Amino acid sequence: MRAVTWQGKEEVRVESVPDPEIVDPTDAIVRVTSTAICGSDLHLYDVLGPFLDPGDILGHEPMGIVEEVGPEVSHIRPGDRVVVPFNVSCGRCWMCRHGLQSQCETTQVHSQHTGAALLGYTKLYGQVPGGQAQYLRVPQAHYGPIPVPADDEPDERYLYLSDVVPTAWQAVEYAQVPDGGSVLVLGLGPIGQMAARVARHRGAGTVLAADLVPERLEMARRHGVETFDLREVDDLVAAVRDRTEGRGPDSVIDAVGMEAHGSPFVKGVHAAANLLPDALAQPVFKKAGLDRLAALRLALDAVRRGGTVSLSGVYGGAADPLNMFQMFDKQITLRMGQANVHRWLDDVLPLVSDPADPLGVLDLRTHRLPLAEAPRGYEIFQKKQDGAIKVVLDPFAAAPPAAPTEVTA
Repeated sequence: MRAVTWQGKEEVRVESVPDPEIVDPTDAIVRVTSTAICGSDLHLYDVLGPFLDPGDILGHEPMGIVEEVGPEVSHIRPGDRVVVPFNVSCGRCWMCRHGLQSQCETTQVHSQHTGAALLGYTKLYGQVPGGQAQYLRVPQAHYGPIPVPADDEPDERYLYLSDVVPTAWQAVEYAQVPDGGSVLVLGLGPIGQMAARVARHRGAGTVLAADLVPERLEMARRHGVETFDLREVDDLVAAVRDRTEGRGPDSVIDAVGMEAHGSPFVKGVHAAANLLPDALAQPVFKKAGLDRLAALRLALDAVRRGGTVSLSGVYGGAADPLNMFQMFDKQITLRMGQANVHRWLDDVLPLVSDPADPLGVLDLRTHRLPLAEAPRGYEIFQKKQDGAIKVVLDPFAAAPPAAPTEVTA
């Protein structure tokens, strides 16, 4: 089969790799019909190389058709259309039964002291082959895959159940936005877009968002979000306070994470660490790692006293300097973590299935590319080129023919 493989910093390649097979009785094999590039994949593309090996298969937002199931898988069968959550979780342990599937005790990666294994996401989270491929072995398939209607609706109606929609839902849940209250979303990538929509759907009275990419700002405005263009606003905190009776918003959602703009020193540290051999670089990231904290610091500044900051953007630094005096003095509540996909299914599955599309899931994808064009997809997504907001890959689409070479006499 063909799959997207990591080869080095800012280098992915589509290669032929062995087809996956059933290994455990709780496995399934899924023929992937759509698989998306996530903002978290850009951390692998740019920052977390020491935890990857050349040839690792990327991707954790897949859906497709079940081809084969192990003997202990009964809720799905060959021919079913399914979405595969990015968490690899068992559904049976204490953590799963308490709605913390991202901390599943069956799949926790004890060697790295981390939570549940994730599809396609480095040695830190189990080095499980990912879903940017034509076929995917799904571990813990007796619980994980989500059956969706086998109708004529495009994959994008259901695809974002793998990550985007439950992550955004959890971000809003953790933000504790009061009914009729105010929320500021920092970053209008796919998670920020969806978090703003979810907040409006759930009754926030004032939904504000900030970014510096015109296409992202325009998309948010289409869904009733009041936006701030960071290229034009000199003092975002002051501007937001002007819209919230001088106090600041009740809640702030940081949908940016570790690669925020405005942290050149830490960007340099990341680059230097990536030049080290993996055996030296891994301890640097795990024990002394720093994040680009511009977005988080902005969130802490902007939120009102007694408010809540919710982190859905990924952070990975173990030595990040935060202003504890500010957080204590302002009495800020801080919540964060990988999304627990199955915990929110009863809330979000009816919304994505609704023909009225209340969350606008059919207005998120900007590019659908053949799998063969994954390197281009990563590049335009990272560099915010060509209006790329959400890139979806089609594993079985034919690549467009190469342009003919012009021959001159």
